[in-house]
Amino acid sequence: MKLEDAIEMHGKMAIALDIVEQCTAFAPLIPEVRTNLVYAQPHAQTTDDVLAIDGRITVVNGLPKAAGKPHFGASSHMARLVLELAKTDPSIRAGVNFACNPSLVKWLTAYCATQGWIFSVIDRSAEPEEMKETEGASMPWKVKEAIKAAGGRVPKVFYETGAIGKEPVSVLVGKDPIEVAEEICEIARRYNAGR
Repeated sequence: MKLEDAIEMHGKMAIALDIVEQCTAFAPLIPEVRTNLVYAQPHAQTTDDVLAIDGRITVVNGLPKAAGKPHFGASSHMARLVLELAKTDPSIRAGVNFACNPSLVKWLTAYCATQGWIFSVIDRSAEPEEMKETEGASMPWKVKEAIKAAGGRVPKVFYETGAIGKEPVSVLVGKDPIEVAEEICEIARRYNAGR
């Protein structure tokens, strides 16, 4: 990776993280598994090509707070998700995961419609048994399901229903982490204001 590319990626990630950490409205949307914010290199192949928050983002004194610094290879789940989505839409290079509950799903359905965003769901109960047993094997299946449920298009926002031992989570994706950070904070502010 060229130095200027690394500087650009770390710079955008620092700005995005600053946006998230100052967004008090986002704290209630951080799931029990915590949040990660990821940003993949162009043409990324592995999780080592994806910049992420080491230790994820948690809540400290009511505010979102990164447990560690961004570095390449710091995420497995969210990194693999973005890598898999990029196979269908290479413009998808960033993503953030957040909470999922029935009232939020209902609200997101309406919000995404007003934004012209594609919203989708992954039904974990339909996941083949052999994929559940192998760590990391379910990601291609999950992405395929999200795209299938969205009529063959890559969704901007999607959620997965819970499964045994799996917390239900929502995901928002985009072209870079600043876009994703701004959008998730806007979602958090509007959702909390409407409750």
